[in-house]
Amino acid sequence: MKQVVFVHGRAQEHKDPTALKAEWVDAWRSGLARAGLTMPVAETDIRFPYYGQTLYDLAEGKTAGEAAAVVVKGQNADAEQRAFIREVLLEVQRHSGITDAQLAEVAGAAVVQKGPLNWEWLQGILQVIDRCVPLASGASIALATNDVYQYLDNIGIRDEIETGVRQALQPDVPTVVVAHSLGTVVAYNLLRREGQAQRWNVPLFVTLGSPLAVTAIRAKLAPNRHPPCVGRWFNALDERDVVALYPLDAQSFPVDPPIVNKRDVDNPTSNRHGISGYLSDPEVARWLHQALTS
Repeated sequence: MKQVVFVHGRAQEHKDPTALKAEWVDAWRSGLARAGLTMPVAETDIRFPYYGQTLYDLAEGKTAGEAAAVVVKGQNADAEQRAFIREVLLEVQRHSGITDAQLAEVAGAAVVQKGPLNWEWLQGILQVIDRCVPLASGASIALATNDVYQYLDNIGIRDEIETGVRQALQPDVPTVVVAHSLGTVVAYNLLRREGQAQRWNVPLFVTLGSPLAVTAIRAKLAPNRHPPCVGRWFNALDERDVVALYPLDAQSFPVDPPIVNKRDVDNPTSNRHGISGYLSDPEVARWLHQALTS
């Protein structure tokens, strides 16, 4: 008997976990159909640990824009948190080709001269991302970055998130783990720390739209390694996805054995990051099918 565990990303608050699981399953079924395949496991053998409300509660119910403004201004944040968010936004700026001229047009030349240590510079970057990066949302990127930081830095939040994922994994049961966005950070961190001790058997680990190779995130998780409980690791991204800036390759995320990367997913979702656009890719669907039937 083999099982599947889906580990979701952020912005899943106020949703029905059963309905969310159905969305993932339906997207995977669509990808299987495009590959000429059918579901290799029963839906009862697919587990979907849900932690969607935990990180939302940190923002105290604010809208995405309001919460992002709080994050960027650094209210109630320590210096390390502010530096982490600043480093990620700087990397998004470089990766997206945003120029100082574009930033000055939005935020003013004086803000550009003050540089990224000033919160107005960060607020300006979010606005430029909205204007200049197709389908990207500056607020969403800031909140996703903050969520990763909170998960990695706040033991209470990390424990609450990991409890459900941990319970979904059973000792000695071959389990394909499929993670998306923030969920890739959660799954990777848990598998590498506890996989051997918990006797988890993961013949395939699939990461979709993963930010693991973003410099500040990778550094926070160092030293990085291939989780010993994992057989093969397959990573897929749409290169227009500004959450997943880089493939998990020898340059950006070197581990041994190396990760297999698919860089050319055509994710049709509105922000190129949605899970349905990844799971409905026929090659992604085929990887899961092969691991579950071999």
